[in-house]
Amino acid sequence: MSSISNTTKLILDKLKIEKMNPMQLAATEAINTKEEVVLLSPTGTGKTLAFLLPIISKLDPTIDAVQALIIVPTRELAVQIEQVIREMGTGFKVNAMYGGRSGTHDRINMKHAPAILIGTPGRLAANIFRESFDISKIKTLVLDEFDKSLEMGYDDDMIEILEALTSLDQKILTSATYGVEIPDFVHLKHPETINFLKDEKPLLTIQVVKGSNNMDALLDILSNIGNQPGIIFCNYKDSIKEVSDFLFENKLKHGLFNGDMDQKDRETSLIKFRNGTHQILIATDLAARGIDIPDLKFIIHFQLPQKEEEFIHRNGRTARMRKEGTAYVIQTERERLPDYLANEKAVVFKRKQIDSNSDWATLFISGGRQDKISKGDIAGLFIKEGKVSPDDVGVIELNRDCSFVGIKQHLVEGIVNQFNNTRLKKKKVRVRKI
Repeated sequence: MSSISNTTKLILDKLKIEKMNPMQLAATEAINTKEEVVLLSPTGTGKTLAFLLPIISKLDPTIDAVQALIIVPTRELAVQIEQVIREMGTGFKVNAMYGGRSGTHDRINMKHAPAILIGTPGRLAANIFRESFDISKIKTLVLDEFDKSLEMGYDDDMIEILEALTSLDQKILTSATYGVEIPDFVHLKHPETINFLKDEKPLLTIQVVKGSNNMDALLDILSNIGNQPGIIFCNYKDSIKEVSDFLFENKLKHGLFNGDMDQKDRETSLIKFRNGTHQILIATDLAARGIDIPDLKFIIHFQLPQKEEEFIHRNGRTARMRKEGTAYVIQTERERLPDYLANEKAVVFKRKQIDSNSDWATLFISGGRQDKISKGDIAGLFIKEGKVSPDDVGVIELNRDCSFVGIKQHLVEGIVNQFNNTRLKKKKVRVRKI
């Protein structure tokens, strides 16, 4: 720990992290000493913290402009990184910039420039083109999950951004995929590569389950898993609807996550999933990378993806950070498994009593960070004034203008009746179940 700065130690203490893992230590050392770093490590191993810690330690508090720019492929990853930085409590301003919300929101945020700006390529490129903020002080550029941005067709936007950034001192690229070609437009000369893709071995079990059809096999799997959080991956949005209708028929609560949903609806699904209101999320490969869902016990491939690479990324949502997890593959009687699963033995599950419903519900509160409301304020309101047991208040998530609270189902009606249209801090808030 002698090579770790005091700033980093304080942040780790605040995040309740006892020590950094070997990948994070290696990445920190490289980012502190090299101008070009390529960080390769599996999903869920802590890459975000690995590049944030050394970046934050080099920020200049006297500069009132963006100093570090982080480009990400998805809105969800932008929001996730923004939240991580806020939880670090560094005192540096951070904002996320992405599509799906009005440009007015970005303009308000940029009136007082953040030290760290996170964003998707399209929205960032548009704002740089309009000269919405000063880019002359940006010294550090991070291309997080850069291969995913390329897959999603953001090449032109990324080229435009890199051509505009003429004051860079450092470029950091991250990926969870080995062997991805770094595009010429990044202009890397002699990058230091930190490769932990081969060394990290997640405690992942792959289980092939046979069934007469996909739906029956899915129900067999869910009945054997029990009440645990996991994702069911589908290849198509139509398949998601079919699976959703099937689970509703079998009285299994769940959330949805796909590209056709409004951003607000996608974020609400993730919030409910994280706080346990829904134990099951049905998703396309949009959920395979770049979203903040910790501690998944399983994923189910309702349909196998077209490429082995996406199979690996889906599996990366479970067995994270040295925790065990299982990836279930459904094989129907007429299906042949791809070569990369040829050695996996298939089993037949005997159906059990199904229970995947939750005791938790989600409350919406119409006040957030901009109203100086903290998680402690919300917990105190429910526990002290509402006489609710701390064990009955779950995950609390703060957004800029609203908050979400996990609460036990049997308490919802009483809490809503007691606290709707009452004051929290100085703001009169609405409280309702969503």
